[in-house]
Amino acid sequence: MKTLGIYVQVPFCSSKCAFCNFSSKVAPSRALQAYLASLEREISLLPRLTQADQRQDRRVSHPVLALPVDSVYVGGGTPTLAGREGLERIFGSLRRRFHFAAAPEITLEMTPGSADRDLLTAGREMGISRLSIGAQSFDDRELRCVGRLHSSAETIEQIRQARETGFRNISLDLIAGLPYQTKTSWFHSLRQTLDLGPEHVSVYLFEIDEKSRIGDELLRHGDRYHAAAVPDEDFMAEAYEQARELFLRAGYVQYEISNFARPGFESEHNRKYWRLEPYLGLGAGAHSFDGQCRWSNEISTDDYAAKLARGDLPIGEWHLLPEAEQIEEFFFLGLRQQEGIDLEHAFSLWGHSAIDAWSPRIGSLVATGLLEKHGELLRLASRAYLVSNEVFQEFLA
Repeated sequence: MKTLGIYVQVPFCSSKCAFCNFSSKVAPSRALQAYLASLEREISLLPRLTQADQRQDRRVSHPVLALPVDSVYVGGGTPTLAGREGLERIFGSLRRRFHFAAAPEITLEMTPGSADRDLLTAGREMGISRLSIGAQSFDDRELRCVGRLHSSAETIEQIRQARETGFRNISLDLIAGLPYQTKTSWFHSLRQTLDLGPEHVSVYLFEIDEKSRIGDELLRHGDRYHAAAVPDEDFMAEAYEQARELFLRAGYVQYEISNFARPGFESEHNRKYWRLEPYLGLGAGAHSFDGQCRWSNEISTDDYAAKLARGDLPIGEWHLLPEAEQIEEFFFLGLRQQEGIDLEHAFSLWGHSAIDAWSPRIGSLVATGLLEKHGELLRLASRAYLVSNEVFQEFLA
């Protein structure tokens, strides 16, 4: 039976990190309250997605709104800034609109220090079952130089409070390649993470992206925002491999390129993205997918609110995926997973001739050891994780 995942975007932060390439912003409380009202308005207007008066290519292909919701991810930004009242508004609107499956996975993203014990307790009462905490590092110098407001001690305290208030599913984010990061400081962050015992860990490599202040500075060969202190690619590759080794040895499963989990604690919401299952994105800049169409909301919170104020859905872009693009996504998203993809499933969806057209390329990647094929199961070779983007490029026509 198909189920639905919901992502709720709350693009507000207490400060803007130097490495951030998202559309989040720092704004007064009244702006956040106005945004929550717009979010409630969007949820109330969702039935228009399936109304017959929509153009045929701008209407979802099946009634996703009727699917039972088994995962919700509230991210940002720092959604804990909405406080108890704001989070209750979000979850109240969702539960009035959707049918929730039994025991859904509900994740709240947060920055260390952004939720006190009362808010954590309230979150448990609202049904939040999972926390995703942006630790990023356990070295205070690395945190300060990219504009993080929390310290490593606050991360440790946040996890302690989360455990005391009943959370048994906690994920930590780490970034390899922050300015001034060394082999010693990275190993310290890994060991501290293991000592805290989260059920899930995400390890990301620092991205050089012109949309972030430090990324733009690196591309300009400048040294503002500590850009000159960013380690090189060789360091990041070594740091990634060290993380893999330590977490696997500690009993974690690397179920996706950047994600490690204790068995049974894999992120069911994120798996929807890689498995091409339907999900609905709510809020400014949020993305949605129904199996054939992809659409995204206006990125600007002002444009998002203006469309809703006119009684329109806040959709900024809409794309009906042709068969060729559906197949491409099946390959390059599915191969991110440790379990890989089942070609038999692809045959059932698109037919043998459409998938067999990729056989020469698959055979070449298998011959070079970048992919592994066992019957009709295809997966990325372990040694190819660091060059995965190059492999995925092979599946883009």
